[in-house]
Amino acid sequence: MNKDEKKQKIDEKSKIEDLEEFREYPEGKGLTTDQGVKVSHTDDSLKAGERGPTLMEDFHFREKITHFDHERIPERIVHARGTGAHGYFECYESMAKYTMAKFLQEPGKKTPVFVRFSTVAGFRGSADTARDVRGFATKFYTEDGNYDLVGNNIPIFFIQDAIKFPDLIHSVKPEPDNEIPQASSAHDTFYDFVTSAPETTNMIMWVLSDRAIPRSFRMMEGFSVNTFRFVNGEGKGRFIKFIWKPLLGVHSLVWDESLKLGGEDPDYHRRDLYEAIDNGDYPEYELYVQIIEEEDEHKFDFDILDPTKHWPEEQIPPKKIGKLVLNRKPDNFFAEVEQVAFCPGNVVPGIDFSNDPLLQGRLFSYIDTQIIRLGGPNFHEIPINRPIAPIHSNQRDGYHRAMINTGKTSYSPNSLGDNCPKPVPREDGGYVHYMEKVEGRKIRDRSEKFKDFYSQARSFYNSMSETEKQHIINAFHFEVGKVESKEIRQKMVDQFADVDKELAVAIAKGVGVSPPSGGADSSKADNFPSFSMKNTVKDTVKTRKVAILAENGFNYDELIKVKSALKDAGANLEIISMYLGTIKADNGQEIEVDKNYISTASTQFDAVYIPGGRENVDSLKKRGDVLHFVNEAFKHCKAIAAINESVELLKKSDITGFSISDGEITSDKGIITVSNNDADMNNFAKEFIDAIAMHRHWDREKEEVPA
Repeated sequence: MNKDEKKQKIDEKSKIEDLEEFREYPEGKGLTTDQGVKVSHTDDSLKAGERGPTLMEDFHFREKITHFDHERIPERIVHARGTGAHGYFECYESMAKYTMAKFLQEPGKKTPVFVRFSTVAGFRGSADTARDVRGFATKFYTEDGNYDLVGNNIPIFFIQDAIKFPDLIHSVKPEPDNEIPQASSAHDTFYDFVTSAPETTNMIMWVLSDRAIPRSFRMMEGFSVNTFRFVNGEGKGRFIKFIWKPLLGVHSLVWDESLKLGGEDPDYHRRDLYEAIDNGDYPEYELYVQIIEEEDEHKFDFDILDPTKHWPEEQIPPKKIGKLVLNRKPDNFFAEVEQVAFCPGNVVPGIDFSNDPLLQGRLFSYIDTQIIRLGGPNFHEIPINRPIAPIHSNQRDGYHRAMINTGKTSYSPNSLGDNCPKPVPREDGGYVHYMEKVEGRKIRDRSEKFKDFYSQARSFYNSMSETEKQHIINAFHFEVGKVESKEIRQKMVDQFADVDKELAVAIAKGVGVSPPSGGADSSKADNFPSFSMKNTVKDTVKTRKVAILAENGFNYDELIKVKSALKDAGANLEIISMYLGTIKADNGQEIEVDKNYISTASTQFDAVYIPGGRENVDSLKKRGDVLHFVNEAFKHCKAIAAINESVELLKKSDITGFSISDGEITSDKGIITVSNNDADMNNFAKEFIDAIAMHRHWDREKEEVPA
C-alpha cells in the first residue's frame, strides 16, 4: 500500500460506525471561535461604551451571527420530513451465485448502514402521520464503496416515466395560488392530475389503503420500487427487486387516529423510532430479493420494467438474504439526517440497472438535487456520506472541498504521475456495466403492456379484507370529498369504475356525484394474500405501548402481576394518572406516574389496562378525560383490559356490543374482563397479550362511539 492509499484508507468502525474523527465533545472544553481562538465573553457584543453602538471589529459577534444567518440549507423538494438511524446489515447466506456484491458473499458478514425514513409530500415542519408514501432509504458502507438502496414503503409508483415526475410533485404540493394544503393530497390539483394520467390508478389504490398511515417506521415494509439487476462473477444478469420486511409485522394507524396524532404529537414516528432504540428494542427488518431470469422477462401479464406494477410474491417468491438492525440514533440531526445524500445510482460491482424508465430518470435527478441542496459537487465528503472504501479520483476543487489532494496531475492519461490513479481491471474489483444489447428507433413512447392501468389495481382491491376495502372507500370519501371541482370528482368515480363498479358506486355516494353506469368486477381478478395487511405478523407484543389508567387506591397486586407479564412479553407500559408524581396503592405502596391526561392520549398507545381497587375506580369514573380515553381506544379497535371493580368503568363508558365478565375471564372483540377476586391473573394477562398482538379488532368498527 503506497503513501496516498494509507492516507485515504478509512477504518470502518471509527469512521462510519462511530465517525469519531468528525465528532466534537464540548463537555469540559473552553469556548472558541471557528478559528480556535478562545472566547472570554459571549453574552454581550463589543460596544463603544456601555450604551454605545456595536463595533464592527467584534470578530466573535460577526462570526456567530454570520454562521447563524446561513445555517439553513434548502430542504429536499420531496422527502423533506424525515428521520434516520445507524445500524448494520448482516448477510444470511452467500449470494455469489447471483451477484458479485461483496457485502452479500459471506454468511454472518456485517456491513454498517445508515437508514433514513421520510414522508414524501410535506415540508420539514409537517406531521409524521399524514397520509402519504413513506421513504425507506438505506446507505450500505461496503468495502467496494457506498451502495444506496433507495425505496418506499409501497412497492409501486404513481408514474411510469421520470419525465412526468415534476408534474406529479407540482400537483400534490400546496396549490401555488394559496399554498394550501400542506402535506396532503386531498385537493383539486392532485386529483386533476390523477384523472388526467390514468397510469396513477394502481398507486392511488395503495395510497388510499392503510399502507399510507403506518403505525410506525418499525412496522412498515420497504421496497426498491424500481427493477435492478444482479450480475454474478461470470457476467450473468438477472432482474431483481428488493423488499424489507419488519420482524414486528406490517401494521397501520386508523385514519381518525392519524389525524389526532398530527396535532397531539407531530413527531410521533420519529419519537417512536428513537424511543425504541433507547429502550434496546432495536428495529429489525429482513431483506428479501425477488429474482427473474432474463429469459423469463416477458412471461408475465405485466411488464417487469413498469414501476406502476407490483411483482406479486405469489408469482415471484422473495428469497430471504439478510437482516437489518438499527441500533444507534444520530448524534447530530442536521449533520447526519439532513446532510445524508442518497442516490439510486450509487451501486457496487454486482448490482446494475435495468431499463425501467422511472429509474433512468432518478439516476440523474438525485445527483442534480444534492448538488444544489448541499452546496456543490463535494457532498460525498460530508462525514455521513463518506465511504469506507478509499477514494482516488481526478475530481478537484468546487464548493466545500475537504480533501487535500497532493501531486501535480489531475487528469488521465498522464505520464508525470505514472498515470495515477489508474483504472482498476474488472478482475480486481473495477465496476463494469452489464453488457446488454440495446437497439431501437429514437421514440417517445412506451411498450404496450405499460398501457394496462387497471388489472393490478383490480387485483389489489380484490385481495383486501372487507375492513381494508371499507377503509379505502372512507379514504376516497375524505380525499375526493375535499376536491371542490365536481367535474374532477365525477372523473374520479368514472376512472375507478374500471377498477371495480361497486367501489366506484360507493365513492360516488360519499362525494356527491353520479354513480357509474357500468364498470369492472374486481372479484374476478387475481387474489394475492401478500397484498393484504390482514396476513401480517400477529404473534408478538414486543415494543407495544400499554397505558395503565390508575389513581390512588388501585389494587397493587393485580397491577404488578399484569404489568410483569406484559413486560416479560416485551411490551412497554406507562402509568397514566390525573397528576404527575406518585400514586398510592390500596396497600400503601407508591408508584411513579409517567404521564398525565393533559399531556397524552389513547392515540399514543396500543392498548389500555385498568386495574381494580374501589377508591381507584370511583375516582376514574368521575373523570371525563378517563372515559374519553377508554371510548377513543375502543373506537380505534385497540385491546382493553379491566378487572373486578374497573369493569364498572367500561359499563359507565359509551362502548357497547361486547360481552362483559360475570365471574370468569371473558375475551370478546379485544375486550378482556374478569369479575373474580380469585381469578388466575396469568391467564388474564395471557388473554390480554393475545388481544394486543392482534393489533386491531376490526369487528368493533361498526359500533358507534362518541370519541
